[in-house]
Amino acid sequence: MDVIELLPRLHLLRFPVGQAYLWRDGDELTLVDAGPVGSGRAVADAITALDRAPTDVRRIVLTHFHEDHVGGAGEFAALSGAEVLAHPLDAPFVRGERPGPPPRFEEWELPIHAEAARHLPGGPAVPPSALTEVTDGDVLGFGGGARVVHVPGHTDGSIALFLPAHGVLFTGDTVAAAPDGGTPMAGVFNLDRARLLASIGRLADLGAEVACFGHGDPVLGGATAALRSIVAAPGQPTGTPASR
Repeated sequence: MDVIELLPRLHLLRFPVGQAYLWRDGDELTLVDAGPVGSGRAVADAITALDRAPTDVRRIVLTHFHEDHVGGAGEFAALSGAEVLAHPLDAPFVRGERPGPPPRFEEWELPIHAEAARHLPGGPAVPPSALTEVTDGDVLGFGGGARVVHVPGHTDGSIALFLPAHGVLFTGDTVAAAPDGGTPMAGVFNLDRARLLASIGRLADLGAEVACFGHGDPVLGGATAALRSIVAAPGQPTGTPASR
C-alpha cells in the first residue's frame, strides 16, 4: 500500500484497487473508506508509520458499500475502536445482511471491471460490529464540520463529504480520475448513470478547491471547475478510470 501526503492534514492510502483518505485534526484522525478485504492491518501499520496510533482514528466514514471501499472497515474498526458510518440505503450491505445490487455495466466498462476484479483479494469481508447511519445534511465532527452529501447513482446510498472550512471534497466513486494525466470523469460501474450525473452537478455547486476521488489522482486545485467540466461534457473521456 502506498501512503502519499496530499496536504499537511491529508494523506492518501492507495491499495491495489481503490484508495482511502486519512484526515488529521490535532490528535484525532478520520478515515474515509477502508480499502478491500484484508486491509485493516495495512491501514494500522501505515498510521503507525506516520507516528500516530490506530486508536487515534475516531471514525471510518464509508462513501458506499462496494468491497474495495468497505472490505477493511470491520477489520480496522476492531483494531482501532473507531466508529463506522454509512448511509442508511447502503448500511444493510455494509453490515453483511444481504448482498448489494450489482452495477448496470456499460459495454465499455466490462473489461475494466474484469481487470480490477483480478486485483481484489478473495474472501468475505468482516462486517463492523456496529454501524452508525448518516444522511444528507448531517455534519460530522471532523475537518471543522464535515457535511454529508447524498449522491445517489453509483449506489443508492453513496455519499460525499465536504469540508467547507478547508475546501476539501471526498467524492467516493461518484467521480474518478482517468490515468491519462488524471482527467476527472464520471464514476463507472453505476446503478443509475443519470442520477450519478445529477449528483456530480450538485457536487460542482459546493465550491470545492480540492477533490479526492475513490480511484485516481485527486485534484488539489480548481476542483469546482473540474467537476463542472464533467457536467458540461459527461461522455466517456479519453482513457479509462484508474483502478487505484
